[in-house]
Amino acid sequence: MAKPIVGLQLYTLRDQTEKDFLGTIRKVADMGYKAIEFAGYYNTPAHEIKALIEELGLEAPSAHVGLNFGEPENMAADLDKQIATAKEIGIQYIIVPWAPLPETPTADDVKHLAETLQKAGKQVTEAGLKFGYHNHDFEFKLVDDKTIIDHLLETVPAEYLIAEFDLGWVHMGGYKPVDYVQRYAGRVPLAHFKDFGQGRRDTEVGKGVVDLKSVLNIAEEVGIQYMIVEQEEFASSSLESAKICLEFFRENGYL
Repeated sequence: MAKPIVGLQLYTLRDQTEKDFLGTIRKVADMGYKAIEFAGYYNTPAHEIKALIEELGLEAPSAHVGLNFGEPENMAADLDKQIATAKEIGIQYIIVPWAPLPETPTADDVKHLAETLQKAGKQVTEAGLKFGYHNHDFEFKLVDDKTIIDHLLETVPAEYLIAEFDLGWVHMGGYKPVDYVQRYAGRVPLAHFKDFGQGRRDTEVGKGVVDLKSVLNIAEEVGIQYMIVEQEEFASSSLESAKICLEFFRENGYL
């Protein structure tokens, strides 16, 4: 297996991308990141994005794309547009960043979500791309004595749904990140490296309480290809935090 590549989820720099999308991508490359994951394109033409990432030598394996859960009759058409954009840019994975579930979900709620994800995953797969799901902590609630995320991954065939485990949220859900990437080894090509400090406030990778190093130590073995930094709250600035996060990977021989 090849050594995993360190990337940045651009949602981390959303205060920058909304003002200068392409310029922010340049800054990410200058920091030393080798890959980016999109969270919207800010009305930038796909050919301009593709030209820039090729110029910078960045990889862009994935994009977070929300499904239109509110208008299921339009979900497939909306997803087709996202697929077309992804293919033009050269993106391989379309990842759903979140899905709606009630505070206390039932087995029927989970079954309906699994059916929706499988339908979308089939659509994406038939278009030649791969489809995945990014968790928060609520997917680790138990329904019929099993976590929601396990229900989803056991119900939807692997060919239609890969896991992009957010390691910080796995921890916040009460489980060990390393256990989940091992359980689904070979089905986790992308992993979000997120760390948490006090309470539910996240912090720079390697500066908090989440056991990320244990995942780093087996990342290649379990088939993780991209280790993607994501942070949502910052002590100083998003750019400074993104730079600090890279030190964790440098110290552990990944940059």
